[in-house]
Amino acid sequence: MMLNTVFDAVVDFLSNGLTRAGGWQVLIYTLVVTHITIAGVTIYLHRCQAHRALDLHAVPSHFFRFWLWLTTGMVTKEWAAIHRKHHAKCETPDDPHSPVTRGIKKVLLEGSELYRIESKNMETMEKYGHGTPTDWIERNLYTKYSWQGIALMMIINVMLFGAIGVTVWAVQMIWIPIMAAGIINGIGHFWGYRNYECTDAATNIFPWGILIGGEELHNNHHTFGTSAKLSSKWYEFDIGWMYIRILEIMHLAKVKKVAPAPKFDREKLIADFETLQSVIANRYDVMAKYAKSLKQAWYDEVEHLKEKAQLESSFLKSAKKLLQREPGKLETNQKLQLVELFTHSKALETMHEMRVELAAIWDRSHSSREQLLQQLQDWCERAEASGIKALSEFSLRLRSYA
Repeated sequence: MMLNTVFDAVVDFLSNGLTRAGGWQVLIYTLVVTHITIAGVTIYLHRCQAHRALDLHAVPSHFFRFWLWLTTGMVTKEWAAIHRKHHAKCETPDDPHSPVTRGIKKVLLEGSELYRIESKNMETMEKYGHGTPTDWIERNLYTKYSWQGIALMMIINVMLFGAIGVTVWAVQMIWIPIMAAGIINGIGHFWGYRNYECTDAATNIFPWGILIGGEELHNNHHTFGTSAKLSSKWYEFDIGWMYIRILEIMHLAKVKKVAPAPKFDREKLIADFETLQSVIANRYDVMAKYAKSLKQAWYDEVEHLKEKAQLESSFLKSAKKLLQREPGKLETNQKLQLVELFTHSKALETMHEMRVELAAIWDRSHSSREQLLQQLQDWCERAEASGIKALSEFSLRLRSYA
């Protein structure tokens, strides 16, 4: 009789755990704990530790360290070092997880393995892991016993929910490898939209950064790497930034840097040193707006190209994409395709050449401020005298940066 009672108690515990939670309650718990993990990765590991975009008070800092030890087993120094190397060597053979050099399938399916391999690279740890926590608890618990935290998490889940707790634990264990190592490092450099033509292939996966804590806005991040805020356009939402602002209001965080927001003086008629400084500081915004002007020039010319030049639709579709790409990234055959296009459109050729000249202004580090200002003023004069409506309107906007 006693054995039957014990057996029934064990079966009941394995079926219901201590909480006796129903299916929906277990699901809500799983979503909450995985989201806290995502918040810990984006706020603590990424924005605070890897990029120093904000400082965290000891309370949230220690909470995130403990939580990530419990739910991921990741070591702060390893994560920060690998991510910093990713930015320093982006899209090169030395990038720890670039789909450009390693293939999208490799990064999507084996992203966590790539992370594990790089974490064993002592040169990476020494060169890129500086400034991360080295206190007693980091040395003697989080780093020394990194896997014990996730084992403890499994025990907690089984205690709470019984046997189904193992499934909850499994979801927790694959959440970061799929969402961060796979989707962000893979799709975030392979597919999506781009607000800015940064030097690598980073893309924004989706404008509403909720599931991955705002990391969906990966193109924005690679453009402004040290910004605590990842959203850029009015329609984009970064839930990680919302949490940071809440922490800041509670005096538990201090934002150190966000991406510059361009300001304008619409009454300004002549580009001056203030304009030059603002244009250089906001060069990614400048080139994003130039890309829009280039699209407008394309629409103004496309009917002429179809009817008078009689260019095929497939050629035009391909040429339109090439015009939007950064000129320095074009391959030889792509440049030749644009040369053919330009034989039929002087306006598009001018837009293309003026784009290269504009970008060269902030690349001329050897030039004096006076020389750069003269180049900017000359560029605006030629743009407005070009007879190209889209280019002239862009130049007037460029003069107003303040």
